[in-house]
Amino acid sequence: MLAIRQLRTSSSSKRCFTRALSGQVQVDVEHHTTETWQGQGDADAKPGKFRIQTFNKISPIGLARLPEDRFDVKAEAASKNSHAILLRSHKLQEEEVQVTVRAIARCGAGTNNVPVARMTELGIPVFNTPGANANAVKELVLCGLLLGSRRIVDGINHMKDLGAKGLAKERVEKDKSMFGGREITGKTLGVIGLGHIGASTARDAARLGMKVVGYDPGLSIENALKLPRDIDIADSMAGVVSKSDYISINIPYIKGEGGTHGIIGKEVISNFKDDAVLLNFARGELVDSEAMKEFLDSGNGRYVTDFPDDLLWDHKNAVVLPHLGASTAEAEDAAAGMAADTINEYLSTGAIKNSVNFPTVALGDRAPGTVRMTVVNKNEPGMLAKITDAISQHNLNITQQINNSRGDVAYNVIDFDASGATDGAVFDAKLLQKEITMLDGVLSSRVLYGVSGTGYAKNVDGNYFA
Repeated sequence: MLAIRQLRTSSSSKRCFTRALSGQVQVDVEHHTTETWQGQGDADAKPGKFRIQTFNKISPIGLARLPEDRFDVKAEAASKNSHAILLRSHKLQEEEVQVTVRAIARCGAGTNNVPVARMTELGIPVFNTPGANANAVKELVLCGLLLGSRRIVDGINHMKDLGAKGLAKERVEKDKSMFGGREITGKTLGVIGLGHIGASTARDAARLGMKVVGYDPGLSIENALKLPRDIDIADSMAGVVSKSDYISINIPYIKGEGGTHGIIGKEVISNFKDDAVLLNFARGELVDSEAMKEFLDSGNGRYVTDFPDDLLWDHKNAVVLPHLGASTAEAEDAAAGMAADTINEYLSTGAIKNSVNFPTVALGDRAPGTVRMTVVNKNEPGMLAKITDAISQHNLNITQQINNSRGDVAYNVIDFDASGATDGAVFDAKLLQKEITMLDGVLSSRVLYGVSGTGYAKNVDGNYFA
């Protein structure tokens, strides 16, 4: 279960943080400065900074996008009461997500190593970095085209054997006919999934002289603009593979009914050309290994992938590589940088983009003299009215707001003018925030008033943590 600890305010955290809003009003958020949870606080934590916990080795170039004056980045267990988590392949456990965590970002596209559904229940957005590793994966797909066209790997292994016997120079010309192949120019590449990687692969394959046919029922305008002009868009996967000499799959792996597990199975493979080459640099589970083995056994087809396969790993017509898709320094830098920027924007302004479980939300800059509050709640009827009513009860005028939902969760960003709630004294934001946070259906809230790392409150099974 979520790591929940009883709140204990240290003497150093009893500072009364107030912030003047354009000389009009001051906001009291004293309770938001708590840094110690039952003695588990980070002794080296810097007041006024967001604490970021990292798992795995995150690119320092990417982490440098988090300004040092506002962010304190620490690795794994070295961080206590973190405000956000950055990770790559680490399989995140719920008990590693402290009650203080506001957000999680994975430096990569897939989020199978994060318990996304549970994080949604807890009101924590999970972000990914779509497109950050697209060029690295695309280059490996293009490499796969060549590996599947000629028996390059077999030839390399053969030359090593000859070299060990001292026969390489004698046999090099005689044996080359064993590893003949074909050229890719003029051949047809079928691309299933035209997202960042698929669209980029299609474009560069066309530049290499290939014909391209694609399929993606969810094709976005952004990615459509990246496609070669003469691409043929099919209306089904069968329509793609039946025309293709090479097939690249670039779709996410989704478990469960209606998901994509084994989507490249016997039905789809039955439409393959006898000598088709399947390129799988997306997820190993997308391909039905039994059906693929039957296809490889029956003809001259090939399978190239960078995912392990217990059935096909030593098949003569399969090339199985380590999972190298995003394993370049450039991709790691780009993914870490995108994740850092996303976390920075969310923690600083409340904006959400590239989330796999929360709606996309962005509100304009907060006007001088206003306070910004964000609220995460269950997507239930009447929640927005309850939240805005609580604000109006404090004689506060909402100047701008946005509300959006995704599945079972809803997210609000609200700016309000606090000048009407006080006669010039300090506006007590903590009372309003507690009222809103403890509304039935609210999961958490934040007051964004300018001091990094503060202003967070959470409703955990009817208990208030702030």
